[in-house]
Amino acid sequence: MPLRHRSPVRRRRAHALALVAVGSLLALATPSLATAAPAVPGPGPAKITATPRAGAAPTSLTPARRTALIKSARSAAAATAQRIGLGAKEKLVVKDVIKDADGTVHTRYERTYAGLPVLGGDLVVHDKSGRTTVTTAHAARLSVSSLSPKITAASAAGKAEAASRRAEAKNAQTQKKPRLVVWAGTGRPVLAWESVVEGVQRDGTPSELQVVIDAATGKQLLAAEKVHTGSGTGQFVGTVPLGTTLSGSTYQLVDPDRAGHKTYDLNQGTSGTGTLFTDDNDVWGDGLPSNRQTAGVDVAFGAAATWDYYKDTFGRNGIRDDGVAAYSRAHYGNNYVNAFWQDSCFCMTYGDGSGNTHPLTALDVAAHEMSHGVTAATAGLNYSGESGGLNEATSDIFAAAVEFYENLPADPGDYLVGEKIDINGDGTPLRYMDKPSKDGASRDSWSSTLGGIDVHYSSGPANHFFYLLSEGSGAKTVNGVAYDSPTYDGRPVTGIGIQNAAAIWYRALTTYMTSTTDYAGARTATLSAAADLFGAYSPTYLAVADAWAAINVGNRIALGVNLAPVADQISGVDQAVSLQLDAYTTNTGASLTYEATGLPDGLSISPSGLISGTPTTLGTSDVTVEVTDSTGASVSDTFSWKIAYVYANATRVDIPDNGPAVESPITITGRDGNASATTSVYVDIVHTYRGDLTVDLVGPNGTVYSLLNRSGGSADNVDQTFTVDASAQPLSGTWKLRVQDRASIDVGYIARWQLTP
Repeated sequence: MPLRHRSPVRRRRAHALALVAVGSLLALATPSLATAAPAVPGPGPAKITATPRAGAAPTSLTPARRTALIKSARSAAAATAQRIGLGAKEKLVVKDVIKDADGTVHTRYERTYAGLPVLGGDLVVHDKSGRTTVTTAHAARLSVSSLSPKITAASAAGKAEAASRRAEAKNAQTQKKPRLVVWAGTGRPVLAWESVVEGVQRDGTPSELQVVIDAATGKQLLAAEKVHTGSGTGQFVGTVPLGTTLSGSTYQLVDPDRAGHKTYDLNQGTSGTGTLFTDDNDVWGDGLPSNRQTAGVDVAFGAAATWDYYKDTFGRNGIRDDGVAAYSRAHYGNNYVNAFWQDSCFCMTYGDGSGNTHPLTALDVAAHEMSHGVTAATAGLNYSGESGGLNEATSDIFAAAVEFYENLPADPGDYLVGEKIDINGDGTPLRYMDKPSKDGASRDSWSSTLGGIDVHYSSGPANHFFYLLSEGSGAKTVNGVAYDSPTYDGRPVTGIGIQNAAAIWYRALTTYMTSTTDYAGARTATLSAAADLFGAYSPTYLAVADAWAAINVGNRIALGVNLAPVADQISGVDQAVSLQLDAYTTNTGASLTYEATGLPDGLSISPSGLISGTPTTLGTSDVTVEVTDSTGASVSDTFSWKIAYVYANATRVDIPDNGPAVESPITITGRDGNASATTSVYVDIVHTYRGDLTVDLVGPNGTVYSLLNRSGGSADNVDQTFTVDASAQPLSGTWKLRVQDRASIDVGYIARWQLTP
């Protein structure tokens, strides 16, 4: 049946809720909360039903009103920077402004330091009724030891191109001169060079590889692809309305209802825009890939559906919320089995698949890829590590949401990713949201190694979280598709519905996530979003925590008292301690009391849960803290507390036992014994982490003799003669060998020598 399209056409559906969920397509550091709730066998209720609080929904801003809010934020940027405690060299650059129906304003900023862009310095300032809170990618004030690069721009460009070649990109070339930036994405902020290397990926996709190089050491800090790829098939959406424009006697695939979104035929080219799709009678395609218009129909419909979903559901006016349309390109390359989004052209591009007969123009492909644009315009999640997995999952989430929103007879909503492409040749989807590991590569749950795998697979746990939050765990059938979703902790999860789950993810993305958000940070962001929309500790809020716990991110939240687990502690003799317990109760109006047993000598706990004092005695003890609210509910936690000799830097701990520290990557073979005033010291240090290493001798009166201070290797030997100044040192006493891996901040074995007159 031919597809008939008229202009103008608007499609609307009745939605039970003002906010809806979202899905997508291709290949943390808040403490978790301990809960005393027992495991509950068996399935829970089918769904938690709730309506989002209207006041927390963003208002739909006209382009003029949005521009006015951004202009106002720019005028106040200097005062805002001072108000939130930034340093004198730091400035704020406004990226976006969101205003909620209740008047709360969320302003997203990039940051500069001494005039240089800060990568990973982005933050969001939340102003509500005169109260200001801040969500940051890098919380501390920025400080960089030097603003003079030791590595030249040319050298940085060469290293960036080498990184692109390692990624197997062809024709890799740095298009612009590298720019100096401050890298604050991970670890200590450093001066760095940022390059963007353009080329072609192995499958024919354009490559725009962002590479960040330490300007002092030449070390690669980041390599992230900026062209976000997806996979899908040229599925046919059936007879659907689509906006077109009459120009003279010819109809154009230009959508007047969606800011003039244009759809082009690239004619198997790989650059430019090709030719605009046109028709003489406004009857487009015939449902077969042999008709070039068929792909254009799917592409244009996918763009319109994605635009409408975001606008109808969240009031978002276009991908960047500025009323400006992207554009789409069909028939890219030859036998190109992919599709991709590029921020640089603000456009979507689709290949025709194997044999140029399977166009990758499915609805979930369009929604997935265009949602990458939404992520770039909001949180800007880095496309590497855990944040890269969250970036991909966000597009998977919103692709699913658009499918459910449209609910086409030819493609009803599901939680299967790329189910129409048959990329495996056996009818199976590309990915599964209910159990990601079914694809053979994705992870079901979070682990510490997750950030080291491809972002299309590290997205698995977040996709799993979203499915569990939407539908719950266990066996069930949705729109004719059977699912059976497991949980990491073996306990059931009750779903809240895809509309509410998507509402929470969208608010977390646009209001609380930043470029470096990891899985733990995503948990915090979604809990904040759930609190805004449904109330803190509401059933919906608790379901969010349950779904995260079900993929091994944090713990479930018990009704009653909750206490963030306390890590094992190491403190120094005669050095002040301050440790605040993090606890709260879900019982409205209840107050908390704190008790602690087993505290080291010299420490005590205050009524507000602050452990403080000055430890006086070496040793290790087990400490148990108990928090009770005024209703009688309580929770406890036990941890160890070691009191040792700690030097000026708290990471340098004198462990008075001979032998290597178990947790350290440093192994030392040394000898205790006697030494004369002039002695030769030999120590063999096996250093398994390639970071900087320091080795010092510390005299009885605290004088430090540096034996080694250099960039570390796989092994270091210290064979050092040192001379004691008898006039400055006691003639007898204990000398200590102090070893520190500065990169991993671990401390190794401490040997001792007795100095004899």
